[in-house]
Amino acid sequence: MFTIDLTSRVPIYEQIYLKITELALSGTLKENSQLPSVRSLAKDARVNPNTVAKAYQELERRGIIYSVPGRGSFVAAIDNGIFRDAALKEFDEAAESAKSQGISADELKNHIDKIYKKGE
Repeated sequence: MFTIDLTSRVPIYEQIYLKITELALSGTLKENSQLPSVRSLAKDARVNPNTVAKAYQELERRGIIYSVPGRGSFVAAIDNGIFRDAALKEFDEAAESAKSQGISADELKNHIDKIYKKGE
């Protein structure tokens, strides 16, 4: 499904959470499609099942997936507006922090342009 960076400072459960969120938002994981079981994903990713379970719990708490007892976990219908609003709020906080540290608006704009050009 995806790889885990064991050298990253980002916790493994958060890497799983972020990747599944990204796949669901991009439409790669379709609504109502079944996710691998906790044990299966843990085995494939070579991580502790409790780590995967923690990621799945966070995904469910945020409404990205839902679980059906005895059947597994599935991708929920996702309201992109919620994620868009959250991303913009985080951006606003980061921009305020950058401003307070003396980074100019032009520097921020150039940095944003670089980020968007990488994705092309």
